[in-house]
Amino acid sequence: MKALLIMDMQRGAFDPMDARYDAENVLERINLLSARFRSLGLPVIFIQHDGSREGFFIPGTSEWEILDELGKRSDDVVIVKTANDSFYKTELDQVLREKGVDELVITGCSTDFSVDCTVKAGLSRDYLITVISNAHTTRSRPQMTAMLAVEYFNMLWARLAPTKEKIKLLSCEEFLKNS
Repeated sequence: MKALLIMDMQRGAFDPMDARYDAENVLERINLLSARFRSLGLPVIFIQHDGSREGFFIPGTSEWEILDELGKRSDDVVIVKTANDSFYKTELDQVLREKGVDELVITGCSTDFSVDCTVKAGLSRDYLITVISNAHTTRSRPQMTAMLAVEYFNMLWARLAPTKEKIKLLSCEEFLKNS
């Protein structure tokens, strides 16, 4: 069974909205994906970063909250993490196993931190991984533009040596057409 992971799509990461690469389109694609998962009775899991140790994304603050535009529902699962790796000292693996999930469909923010780390952590736990190539985002860094980072990580994930199975990299449109 598949589960949709929506990583760190919190208010503090999207203020202002143009700070993240292709933000409006990424939000739209995540909404299309979550609607499909819900219609099929598949889990939608929001990963929410608690950055208290770093002094940002502090629980209870506005920046901590999941973006309203994503329409999180009460039956969606929320996993709180304190590291880039969504599995590190969280109940994510346990929740996935209890639900019979063996494939993670990964979206969200930030491509070069939490998304990448969670992709690799999921692989090391033998989950099948599908990354939605146009439904993850980041901001530009001094060393690389956001667009280049998204393209680079898509290439990197597509070329990682397989564990259980090679990572699938599909656009939102390709995924929806085939699911």
